[in-house]
Amino acid sequence: MVQIAPSLLAADFADLGGAIRLVESAGADAIHVDVMDGHFVPNITMGPPVVASLRRVTTLPLDVHLMIEDPDAYIEPFASAGADWISVHVESCRHLDRTLQLIRSLGARPGVVVNPATSLSTLDEALPLAEYVLVMTVNPGFGGQHFLPYTLEKVWRLRKVIQHKGLPIRIEVDGGVCSGNVPDLVRSGASILVVGSQIFGAPDPVAAVRKLKALAEQCAIDPRVLA
Repeated sequence: MVQIAPSLLAADFADLGGAIRLVESAGADAIHVDVMDGHFVPNITMGPPVVASLRRVTTLPLDVHLMIEDPDAYIEPFASAGADWISVHVESCRHLDRTLQLIRSLGARPGVVVNPATSLSTLDEALPLAEYVLVMTVNPGFGGQHFLPYTLEKVWRLRKVIQHKGLPIRIEVDGGVCSGNVPDLVRSGASILVVGSQIFGAPDPVAAVRKLKALAEQCAIDPRVLA
């Protein structure tokens, strides 16, 4: 099953609760929360108190993406605030094994993120500790960027690695995801699609979510027969 995770980075920050209620009514599967610190990426967004507030207005999984330096120092606060999924960048973790185990020990789903120019080989040893891998399809920091075409092949290669190792790991993609590239992303192996501007920048966000879900489902491939 392909899941749609609307990204709050593209929503109206003055009414995040309303934005969540809209996409929840449309059948969104998770809410993507981008956490930026102004150091690891050139932007600043939200922290644990905001996540705690979001937790009160939805039962959907909160997919918290930590684009920050020293993520270990903030994993417990975000887990306590209600994060269901927590992903960390391989580029910012000194001890990725320990970080992923910490996330799991706090009851959240551990994920690992790779930037567009980061080699998949950096995941080789720690891959079995993750439940999902987030492939950045733009350079992180700002919403509304254009999809980087070369990352599509990267998703396909990651799918091959996961299959070869026989691991129950899902592939998430984030950055420039739109109706024009959803078919190729899904067919390449992505099963969690983070979508920002195409949902919250649309005249009708509810219709946008439903359109993307229908398109993704049409293109979905049974993971048991992926080759």
